[in-house]
Amino acid sequence: MDYSFLDRPEILQFIFYPRKDPVGKPSVSNATDYFIPVEEGIGIGCRFYTAGQNSPNILYFHGNGEIVADHDYIAPMYNERGINLFVADYRGYGMSDGTPTFNAMMADAHILFREFCKVLRDNSYTGPLFLMGRSLGSASVVELAYHYQAQMKGLIIESGFANILGLFEHLGFPVKSFGFTEEPKFSNRVKVRSISIPSLIIHAEYDQLIPLSEAHDLFNSLSTDDKRLVVIPRADHNTILAIGMEPYFQALEHFIFRLL
Repeated sequence: MDYSFLDRPEILQFIFYPRKDPVGKPSVSNATDYFIPVEEGIGIGCRFYTAGQNSPNILYFHGNGEIVADHDYIAPMYNERGINLFVADYRGYGMSDGTPTFNAMMADAHILFREFCKVLRDNSYTGPLFLMGRSLGSASVVELAYHYQAQMKGLIIESGFANILGLFEHLGFPVKSFGFTEEPKFSNRVKVRSISIPSLIIHAEYDQLIPLSEAHDLFNSLSTDDKRLVVIPRADHNTILAIGMEPYFQALEHFIFRLL
C-alpha cells in the first residue's frame, strides 16, 4: 500500500518528533542492540530485552515522541514477568539513520518483522510472538497483523487510533484543506476488520491526544471474538503507565499467558 500522500512536510512535522540517543548503548545487562538495514545506507536501531529462551516475545513499536533507549526503564517490568521485549525505532530516531516518513515507517515495519523473526530463530528463542504498538506504533502493528497474523499469537494496541484523518481533525489539523474527504482504505479501523487473532486494547480514560472513542472504535471493528478493551482510570496519554501500571501489566500478563 502507498502511504506517501501523508508525507507532506506540514503533515510529517505534525506526526514525527525524532530525537537521537546520546548514549547509544543499553543501561541494562540483559539487552542487546541490533542495527537492521532497511535500504542502502539506512539502518534502524532496535534493542532486545530478554527474560528467557522460552519466554513469549513482543515486537514493540513506540510512540512518536519516544526512542528505544527510553525503554531501558520500562523493559524490566516486562522481563520480570517472563516476557522478552524487542523495541524498534523509526528512521531518524535514537540510533537510526534517515528521516522519518509515514511511507518509510510502514515499509520498514515489514523488514523489521522479518528480521526479528530471524533473530528469534538464529538465537533459539522458541516462545510465541506477539505484536504491540503504542500510539503512532499502532499503525505499524496493525499493518503487520493485517499481513502476517498467521505467524503471531496475539495483537496488543495501546493508546492507538482508528482513523488517522479523524485523529488529525481532533488535534486541529486542517484535513479538508488538503483534499482529504474520506477515510483511507488502509486506516487502522479498516484493517482490523480483517484481523481475527486474539487482541488486547489498552487506553487511558482521559487521553487528550487520542480520545478513548478511538479505542472503542478499534475494539468494535476487530473481527475476532477473542478481544478485550482495558481502560486505565484517571490516566491520560502520557500518564497511562505512571497512574495505571498495575492494571496495565495485569491485563498484559493475563492476555499473553492465557494464550500459551
